[in-house]
Amino acid sequence: MSSSPQAPPHVTTTDADTRPSLTVLSGFWPTATFAIARALLAVDESLLLVRHDLTGIADGAVRRMVRSSSGVVEDEQVKLRHGCVSCTLREDVLPTLVRLARNHPGRDLVLMLPEVVEPEAVAAACAHCLVDGAPITDLIRVDSYVTVLDAEHLLDGLASTDDLAALGIRAAADDDRALADVVVRQIEYADTLVLWGQSREGAYDTSRLSVLLQRMAPWATHLHVDGDLVDASTLTRQLRHTHRHRPDTPGVLARGLQGYTLGTHEPEPDCGVVSAVFRARRPFHPQRLHDVLEDVNAEMIRSRGHLWLASQPDTVVAWEFAGGGLAMGSLGLWLVSLPEDRWEHVDDQRRLAAALDWDPYYGDRHQHLVFIGLDTDPVELHRTLAACLLTDAELADGDETWRTYPDPFAGCFPLVVEEPADSPTAIEGAQPA
Repeated sequence: MSSSPQAPPHVTTTDADTRPSLTVLSGFWPTATFAIARALLAVDESLLLVRHDLTGIADGAVRRMVRSSSGVVEDEQVKLRHGCVSCTLREDVLPTLVRLARNHPGRDLVLMLPEVVEPEAVAAACAHCLVDGAPITDLIRVDSYVTVLDAEHLLDGLASTDDLAALGIRAAADDDRALADVVVRQIEYADTLVLWGQSREGAYDTSRLSVLLQRMAPWATHLHVDGDLVDASTLTRQLRHTHRHRPDTPGVLARGLQGYTLGTHEPEPDCGVVSAVFRARRPFHPQRLHDVLEDVNAEMIRSRGHLWLASQPDTVVAWEFAGGGLAMGSLGLWLVSLPEDRWEHVDDQRRLAAALDWDPYYGDRHQHLVFIGLDTDPVELHRTLAACLLTDAELADGDETWRTYPDPFAGCFPLVVEEPADSPTAIEGAQPA
């Protein structure tokens, strides 16, 4: 069982905290997620479960349901100013949690998210949206973000090439996310992962799914619950009052930059699962990298990280692959390319990581990619990526020459302005549309 990231020394959450505890449940397969919620309700009669049905969100309406172990407490239709998940969080989810905490003191809360909502969006709203002029954490202690995965459908979800719009379940009119993107983000942000049930392929495949989740989120606590044999009391002890949520842990812990924690290098197959980390200082040649994009991801379930190109040496390039689709974009400038008076606006963890890994020639520029797949050859993967790096002769030409290379990525990564971590731009960018 993996442990969560170490708590910063100034976190003051203790068992003496009298605020109601909030457990956030997410998961793309609501049958499994609701089964976990019901098990928690069965043990604690005072617990309140909050759910929102987004079926009518396109028309600016959502259905809010609050229930306890004894039955339905509330069931109401809510009209919104705009039909989107962000509006639902701001206008109803957070105010409902605050109202329940005030009207039912001493009763803990469980928030079960709709299947298309990512827990990171909720964490951003809790951190930055005020209710009655105050953050909700004045009244509520966010205890844990738990993601529930259905063993019968997980691998299909991770491999799916469908997007939410085609499935008719997108969270807003401009929601262009893919199903696999939602699932991996629910996995990677959680501090606790619950694998529910058994794979239809049998015990070996169930074990393989457990290993896959360990590789995708090695920082999380991992549990497996047999859907036919649920010990609700044990499950409650494992999921509630765990203090696993660390609000100061960066939301991009799993997806590049900040403290660079992207995954573990486990090149030996375990149930066929391989996790391979590729790190290098030299820049990639843009054309050679472009030529192998399809090959390096052909057998992957997930790859993520950041890199730099010789032709665009100032830009941190993000890399995210899931569900057969690779997304690349700009994460801003490398610190070595930033004026020093702008370093104070950069996240502390990123500056610390850069200082510990600073190179006299390259500065903080480096390649850091993690590949997680089934029956993957990590040696061949490393050989393919290493062949895309600049040769000694190309390196000696210097960056003025590198910038003139033919670049299939030209214009793909417009530089973004570095913002303070608590700026409105940074906050809005952390939330889905």
